[in-house]
Amino acid sequence: MAKYKIGYTTGVFDMFHIGHLNILKKAKALCDYLIVGVSTDELVQEYKHKTPIIKFNERLDIVSSIKYVDKALAQTSMNKIDAWNNLHFDVMFHGSDWENSEMYNKIVEEFRQVGVDVIFLPHTPGTSSTFLKEALAAYMDKKGELC
Repeated sequence: MAKYKIGYTTGVFDMFHIGHLNILKKAKALCDYLIVGVSTDELVQEYKHKTPIIKFNERLDIVSSIKYVDKALAQTSMNKIDAWNNLHFDVMFHGSDWENSEMYNKIVEEFRQVGVDVIFLPHTPGTSSTFLKEALAAYMDKKGELC
């Protein structure tokens, strides 16, 4: 595969787990400089209709501290072309769980028109923030305290 100069990826990165690390590690292996957009709490509420467990500033600090990440910044909009207009990346990375979705088919076409590649990296099976939240909830009592 080609090695790109500037790569970009985004995510919520709530309850940071091995799947998140795998995406960042694989993305960085394909580019010299990796920019990561971390979704703000407001944006997550807007498009996922839920609030992250870990506050935005903490998630941004966690992602910023990962050795594969050259720059982490707030993602305040789902508009990837706006991000490209501001950041001028050569490639966008995303987890393969979104490949061939209506939303990402549109994004791939928009980026094709401006010469940006979109690479879908393998999703790590068996782990997700949603899975971790559900597992944690199973251990919570009715008062919301750990059993």
